[in-house]
Amino acid sequence: MSLTRIIRLFIIIMLLPVVSRAETDREFIVMIDPGHGGKDAGALGRRTNEKTVNLAVAKKLRKLIESDMKNARVEMTRDGDFFVPLKGRSEMANRKHADIFVSIHANSIDKKSPLHNTINGAAVYTLGLRKSDTNLSLAMRENEVIKLEPDYTTTYEGFDPSSAESYIAFEMMQLTNMDQSIALAEAVQNELVRTAGRKNNGVRQEPFWVLVGTTMPAILVELDFICNPAMEKFMASESGQQKLALAIFRGIERYRKNTVKSVDKASPTTSDIRKAERQTAQREIEADKKAATVEKKTRTDITPTKGQIIYKIQFLTSPTKLRNKDSRLKGLSPIDFYKDGGSFKYTYGTYRTQPDAASDLKKIKKRFPDAFIIRTRDGKRIK
Repeated sequence: MSLTRIIRLFIIIMLLPVVSRAETDREFIVMIDPGHGGKDAGALGRRTNEKTVNLAVAKKLRKLIESDMKNARVEMTRDGDFFVPLKGRSEMANRKHADIFVSIHANSIDKKSPLHNTINGAAVYTLGLRKSDTNLSLAMRENEVIKLEPDYTTTYEGFDPSSAESYIAFEMMQLTNMDQSIALAEAVQNELVRTAGRKNNGVRQEPFWVLVGTTMPAILVELDFICNPAMEKFMASESGQQKLALAIFRGIERYRKNTVKSVDKASPTTSDIRKAERQTAQREIEADKKAATVEKKTRTDITPTKGQIIYKIQFLTSPTKLRNKDSRLKGLSPIDFYKDGGSFKYTYGTYRTQPDAASDLKKIKKRFPDAFIIRTRDGKRIK
């Protein structure tokens, strides 16, 4: 089967009515991701660290699911103290065809904050972006682990976890599992309050890279604040870990039950698939025509004045300079590049405003899914 055919069938499946894999007569696969690990300790407490708490709660959650949840199977991104790249975690979940992805973490705030020793509460996150410096700083801290990976700028296509500009791309993503992710997050959050006695800090949306790329409902759980000695003591204790694991288990169980009740259990017929395939093919033809028209109208005729901020779409990072017809550029034109350290970073378009660039970003992401918008001044990127 050709790659085009595979992609088309994937799109068709996404367009058809959802048939939940969570039915009680089918295996339900839970991917548990104990955050951090190995050389990445995560947030630090006075007596323990985040990676240790995350793994302990994850193992207890696995035991509960395997013993008490019907037709369920658990996969884990790590079951020991070793490092797993962020991108590798979501890819692992996809390879295992998991029904849900649950990443477990412990929260913290800066030592200089007057609330450092008193802040508390649990929160559950889904993928998204909010216009808040406080919320964004949490995502930046969790994503900072990317820098522990060799050649992370190439692996993550130029994404910089410390740069607010890099997070613009999250706003443009099509989040196909958003509703189900929120339903899962709400179910788990309610149980963290009810079962584990945590303060309710709510369900939130943030740009956590570990959730990017998952093809199933995915959440990130912040159990409580490890910087608070009282909360750290609770999370480090056997009883506290058991309560937290039980809360997540009950949330997953409730989500699974509600999902089964709410979906149409009828499988798509052959005629449904053929009809959807014809519709998808027509959409692709129309999209290609529209993309060709847009490409001709790209705002590349702008002559920037000195000091003017210009927006561009960064789509590729290469350790060496590429020829204009290099296959890795996928025929995109016109293009430009700038040097950053020892890397060549390729850009498309020249735009006066971010909305102008955003209108073309959707088109570029069809060829380069990790493309994002950057700001430049006098030919240099503004970080």
